[in-house]
Amino acid sequence: MNADVWAERMAEAFDAYEICFVKEKVKKYEAADGELLSLEVKEEEGVALRGLKDGRMVFSYSYEEGEKGMAALLENARIVMPLLEKDRFHRLPEKGGPYSDLDIYDEDGLRIDKEEKISSLIEMESAIRGFDSRIKTTRSCELHESALEVRVANSNGVKADGRKTTYALSGMAVANEGTDEVSWYDWVWSPRYAELNAPFLARRIAEKSISFLSGRMLDTGMYTGLLTPACACQVLEMLSPSFLGENLYKNKTRLKEKTGTRLFSDCLTIVDSGTRGIGAFPFDGEGVPSQENVLVRDGVFEGFLYDTYYGNVLGKASTGNSSRSGIKDPPRCATRGFYIDPGTNGGKGEDLTRPYNGVVVEELIGTHTANTVTGDFSVGAVGHYHSQGTRVPFKGVILSGNLFDLLSSVRAIGDDLVFHGSYGSPTLLVEGLKISGK
Repeated sequence: MNADVWAERMAEAFDAYEICFVKEKVKKYEAADGELLSLEVKEEEGVALRGLKDGRMVFSYSYEEGEKGMAALLENARIVMPLLEKDRFHRLPEKGGPYSDLDIYDEDGLRIDKEEKISSLIEMESAIRGFDSRIKTTRSCELHESALEVRVANSNGVKADGRKTTYALSGMAVANEGTDEVSWYDWVWSPRYAELNAPFLARRIAEKSISFLSGRMLDTGMYTGLLTPACACQVLEMLSPSFLGENLYKNKTRLKEKTGTRLFSDCLTIVDSGTRGIGAFPFDGEGVPSQENVLVRDGVFEGFLYDTYYGNVLGKASTGNSSRSGIKDPPRCATRGFYIDPGTNGGKGEDLTRPYNGVVVEELIGTHTANTVTGDFSVGAVGHYHSQGTRVPFKGVILSGNLFDLLSSVRAIGDDLVFHGSYGSPTLLVEGLKISGK
């Protein structure tokens, strides 16, 4: 069914409408004990509708194609529409542009024979197991491959289409020595298959798991220490809801009425970009062009993130921060590629990977328990204590405090920016880490 027919039918039914077509093919390979354990292939193709009629916004979706799909969307909308409340702030975005030309589709990677990908994954899994006799088994040694195509069009003239590929390698090593058993999970991703480095990831996972054997508790106290990029990304994930326009409207953020105030270390510039991280795409879930939004500049809070709805409620333009989790869910206000910029204060970050004496926190446990409104947190932490060229693993300790205080106490940032999914950070040097141990 062509676009003109869709437009005609939707215009008859609604005052304004938006259609989103999604097609995705996902493959998941898993290896264990030197062989392929499973290969799963999932294909999803469907269409989602948002229709505005007399102040009511209805959402509907269907996996049917053509006339059947359109009929299903309209019937579902007809049933639900009378149950919805009117809201004068419902609106669809106006035509904008231009869209960023992102190099995020790897056709060559998709063409690579599956046997080659399976062989590489098995070699990675075998390399982890064979690294050290204390590594007893592996888990979650997987290659995920996704090819996504999205088209968004609405009655205001928005017409956006894009595609992307995502490849992710992951693995876990389980090590044992005496009565001590530890595990370490890690992963890497790229929009291009050739950029995945399976041997490097295998060695990193194996080395890290062995390094945590014979871990001990730290003495309770206040420490100056490093947060690795992966750990700092966990901090950002806890912090990020504070910047959403939805939470500003719902009074669920400490940042309310703080625009222009220095709230963080002057080392920190925090950015949300629709063109960075694993979720990079030319446009957001509503077809609004992706953009780069500076939220904190040299420690000063500059503003919030909006989709069309909450921007309209609060009298702001959309910042390109509408996100869809899939065809079944309506778009929502969300961060995109949320990261700490290492190039602050007119120069690059420092080399914080050089030999260091002190605490290095490498992973936080239980971050879902943090209070994203107040910023208070109390989470488990693991890492290493470095002293005079040696390092001793620590575990079983609690790192507690407040996210805003922690990020006000950053004294230096590294030059090693890494995106772990949708969050990115370099290494951070932080004063006043409150650790409860023995």
